[in-house]
Amino acid sequence: MSEPIVVCRGVEKTFASSVEELRVLRGLDLSIEPGARIAIMGSSGSGKSTLLSLIGGLDRATRGDIRVGTWNLGELPERRLAEFRASAVGFVFQFHYLLKDFTALENVALPAYMRGESKRSAFERAAALLDEMGLAERRDHVPAKLSGGERQRAAIARALVNRPGLILADEPTGNLDAANARAVRELLFGLSARHGTTIVVATHDAALASEADGRYELAEGQARRT
Repeated sequence: MSEPIVVCRGVEKTFASSVEELRVLRGLDLSIEPGARIAIMGSSGSGKSTLLSLIGGLDRATRGDIRVGTWNLGELPERRLAEFRASAVGFVFQFHYLLKDFTALENVALPAYMRGESKRSAFERAAALLDEMGLAERRDHVPAKLSGGERQRAAIARALVNRPGLILADEPTGNLDAANARAVRELLFGLSARHGTTIVVATHDAALASEADGRYELAEGQARRT
């Protein structure tokens, strides 16, 4: 059996304000195998987005251990954590966050170019991914000229451009109509086989969760496999 790509042990996350402390995660344990397609479900406020942010190195756990591949996130200084985010993980959010003045091609190529890849190589990779997403004829359009589904497909291509082993998707279908949500579901879960990528999705979308290899329910700061 291969080593898990994601391991969380005793993970806690507390948000503190001047008047109270909010414990979102309470000693959470989680293990995800390489190539798996995992859905994280739970009510609003249960900690789904928080968990993805911790696994993706966008935030730090209050305590506990998080490992992604060979990276121990709790031991990384900020510079190395930025390297981890750029190389090991790709992000897809409910809102696409494409740069409004850049074309789809430029948006997808940008992370690779910023990481040090040549402009030619970054743009060739971006063009191939947009073609895979069915956007070859839309690559020179800015986001305002793309439909909601097209923008989200471009965002998925951007998440893949640096060849990460892990994709974290936070409510990727939450802002889409039924037809586009179905297309995004098919694309996301097709990535695992085509790119050897592990997919972890936080979602309220029961149809999306039903197609996952494994499902976890977040409640009271714990993850329970369902």
